[in-house]
Parts: sequence; C-alpha cells; structure tokens
Amino acid sequence: MSDESGAAPSRFGLGALEAQVMDVLWDNGPSTIREVIDHLASHPAYTTIATVLTNLDRKRLLTITRQNRSTRYATRTSREQHAAEQIEQVLRASRDRRASILEFINSMPQDDLDLLRSYLDDHDRGKEP
Repeated sequence: MSDESGAAPSRFGLGALEAQVMDVLWDNGPSTIREVIDHLASHPAYTTIATVLTNLDRKRLLTITRQNRSTRYATRTSREQHAAEQIEQVLRASRDRRASILEFINSMPQDDLDLLRSYLDDHDRGKEP
C-alpha cells in the first residue's frame, strides 16, 4: 500500500528507506555501510545509506562501533522492542489512553487475543512469560 506520492507508508515511525535499513540491521546484525547496501534490492548510493544511518543514529536507534578503518552500525533494540516503544508513544499521545487501548484490543485477531489472555492469566498468577 502506498500514499498518493507513491511512497510506501512508514513503519514504526520510520521513512521507507530507514525501515529497510533497520530491517537489514535487525536481520543481519552489526553491518558496515557497504554490507547494508549489498542487502538492499535497490543498491542505493553509498552516500545515501551513510546519510540514512546518520539520521537513524540521531534518532538514537543505532550504536556505532569504529574499529581501525571500519565502522559498524547496529540497532540499539530488537524489532519487537522498537515496535513496543512506538505503541507506547501512540498511547502517550492519545487523549484517552483507555479508549485507545480498548480500540486496539477490539481490532486484534482472535489468535492475538488468545495470546494476550494467556499472558494476562500467567501474569496474574505471577508466572514469567
């Protein structure tokens, strides 16, 4: 699905290319700019990916390790942790957190509701998930 400009919708508060770069890092672990480019189907310019990585670092999504003349980029959190942080940001921005949570739950497929019920039952009994 794309918007009127033809761009893919953002995921997790990221632009399309930022999301692709994060996916590469989540899937492959710490990587150099060249390694990120090699995993992207469009093979964007080196400077384009360098800029995207700089922007992701400014958003505090990456850790950077420099060793000799090599720079490796890694995500600070897992894909799942990042998604959870985005959900929390949406809830914080909501005027009615309770209503937003209820709307979210009402939109969940049955499998997700069953998982949530199971987690809450375990949580109430003091079990770790």
